[in-house]
Amino acid sequence: MALGAAMLLAGCSTPTDAARQASAASRLQWGAPIGGDEFNYAGAPDPAKWSVYDSPGHAGNGVRSPRQATVDGSKLVISGTNDGTTAGMSAKFGSQEYGRWEVRAAGSGDDEYHMVAILWPESGNWPCDGEVDYAETTGDWSVVNFFHHYGCSNSKTSVSQALDLTEFHNYAVDWSPRGIVGYIDGVKWFEDNDPTHHPPGPMHQTLQLDWFPDGSSNGSGEMRVDWVRVYAPAG
Repeated sequence: MALGAAMLLAGCSTPTDAARQASAASRLQWGAPIGGDEFNYAGAPDPAKWSVYDSPGHAGNGVRSPRQATVDGSKLVISGTNDGTTAGMSAKFGSQEYGRWEVRAAGSGDDEYHMVAILWPESGNWPCDGEVDYAETTGDWSVVNFFHHYGCSNSKTSVSQALDLTEFHNYAVDWSPRGIVGYIDGVKWFEDNDPTHHPPGPMHQTLQLDWFPDGSSNGSGEMRVDWVRVYAPAG
């Protein structure tokens, strides 16, 4: 990866305690959401808004079961069992070419569970049409990662940052003709401004708690999402 392609900002942009509750949308005045889910109901995720996976797990590990995704009246809870039964879901709202997305989320449990907020290509043509993992754990609930995948070779730019993911934080991504920018609690921490890395078409939100068994004793995991909001691109 050429250093000019991406600005990796983790070393200078750790959110302060006072900024923990800030959102990129409020700080940067993104306006009213054009779609989303506040999860202020109980039961299964709203079928008008979400397609909940019923399939083998990520890379064939475990199972994605709709039973593992529930809403408790204030938040979405995705629960992963010690045998790899977990969940993921794809938004039916907010698909767009360029735009802004933000989620407020937390997670905890066994390190074999990785929580991730993703922009996925509407075409389904992966890896050629890209993938933006704008908040992901990879075996450590004290480190958050941003992975921007692009091209049929599945190249990527990335950054990692120390963060307590067991606490709620606001994770956002702004995709514009100028590039892809990531925020945590309203503070920029990732930027890739190489136009050749742009997804070639519309993207939509997905939420996943993926299981990566590593041969150690297995435990349970959980992903909690307070809300998901989608905003129009800059005018």
